[in-house]
Amino acid sequence: MAVAASKKEVSVAEKLDALYELQRIDSEIDRIRTVRGELPLEVQDLEDELVGLDTRFKKLQDELKELETEVTDRKNAMKDAENAIAKYKEQQKNVRNNREFESLDKEIEFQGLEIKLHEKRTKEAKFNISNKKEGFDEAKIRFDLRKDDLATKKGELDEIVAETQKEESAFLEKSEKAKSLIDERLVIAYTRLRNNAKNGLAVVPVDRDSCGGCFNKIPPQRQLDIQTKRKVIVCEHCGRILVPSEAE
Repeated sequence: MAVAASKKEVSVAEKLDALYELQRIDSEIDRIRTVRGELPLEVQDLEDELVGLDTRFKKLQDELKELETEVTDRKNAMKDAENAIAKYKEQQKNVRNNREFESLDKEIEFQGLEIKLHEKRTKEAKFNISNKKEGFDEAKIRFDLRKDDLATKKGELDEIVAETQKEESAFLEKSEKAKSLIDERLVIAYTRLRNNAKNGLAVVPVDRDSCGGCFNKIPPQRQLDIQTKRKVIVCEHCGRILVPSEAE
């Protein structure tokens, strides 16, 4: 009961002061989180890039194995073709007629063409192997550089988190104390306004006869009402809670 009574005794002016103080505290929390918030994104981008490079490594390794296997297979095929040619030439020595000779001659010609094809494909495969190895080396260099960058960024992030956590905790505690002086209804409205505002500003001072949030002009009579702090007044354009200028 005593707590409820003390809340009722808080004037509108005190509530507005508490709201503005709450806004300043929460803006500091936003600032801390913004500074800290950029590094996690950079760390995440680097981690994603490293995953992509690792995937590329594996793909290049698989492609290299396939190309090296192709070179080996084609070398073996060429040996088989050479052996076949030697066999057919030997058979030609024992043919009984021209027809058999010509048939073996065609087989020799075919095997010769097969050898030329295998030589061509082997040359292409070796060229591709050279390119793949070059790409692999470049990706490895990039991977090592990004890995170092990631270690550096993670170190910076850990350091900032360690530094800002204490500061953020202190501001969060102040934020809760400021809220204890404000009606729950006002806290809910304030939170909703903050969530809807890109810059997180729910309570703004009047600056040069204008709203400190949307910069629209405020009528003179309304400015007087704001200065007296007898009631909570919101901007007709953006809905933010208005308080007197700090210079006043």
